[in-house]
Amino acid sequence: MDTAELLLTELVTNALRYSSGPDISVCVYLEDRFCVIKVSHSSPAQPRVCHAGPTDEGGRGLLLVDALAHAWGVSSDGTTTWCTLPLTEGPPEMESAAVIAPVLREIPMDLPADPSAARLARIQARTVLTRLGWPGDQHLAIDILHALVDNAIEHGLTQEADGQCITACLSVTEAHELLIDVRDPAPSFPQFEEAKAGQLGRGLWDVVRQGAELTWFVTPNFTGKTVRAIVRAERERVGL
Repeated sequence: MDTAELLLTELVTNALRYSSGPDISVCVYLEDRFCVIKVSHSSPAQPRVCHAGPTDEGGRGLLLVDALAHAWGVSSDGTTTWCTLPLTEGPPEMESAAVIAPVLREIPMDLPADPSAARLARIQARTVLTRLGWPGDQHLAIDILHALVDNAIEHGLTQEADGQCITACLSVTEAHELLIDVRDPAPSFPQFEEAKAGQLGRGLWDVVRQGAELTWFVTPNFTGKTVRAIVRAERERVGL
């Protein structure tokens, strides 16, 4: 993680320093067993590795990229610089916690980008859960969905911005897990751990307290984020 952050910082700094256009775009994604970092700008000038002197304040960015990245390069038009890092294996407890069984059924829900979304989500959820046939506590699931939608309304919308939307999706996996996904237009969640701990209000803290596993991730092209709650059915309710 630290190496990826450093590489991204160096590529963006390089783009800021030498780009002549108004925009810089960043894309980070996983491909096979590698993390790929791309930074694009409008300048066609080909970046080159410099060998800075001992007293020079700058000029070491691409030298660091060359030393730390598994591979790096520049697009043929000179506007995109990229690098890759191999993915390392995480600790077993993190790996097992991240495993989700294959999804059997899912039903999306379109919601308005206003305070009425939480109430409408609660109403729609009763029908959706019945159609999904999830064997767990439906009242609990509806409360969790309501909390996630309420969180999206309060923290995921930009005032006076047009064209915003909130979407929700309920899914059931082969392991009888219920995935509650709520997407909003904000691509970051800088105080996620504090929110889970109840330091920013009771909403997400209540979700965790009721036994749900809470995560979040950025949507493709950084157009928003998805907050996900994983709710597991009680063993006696699924006949295990």
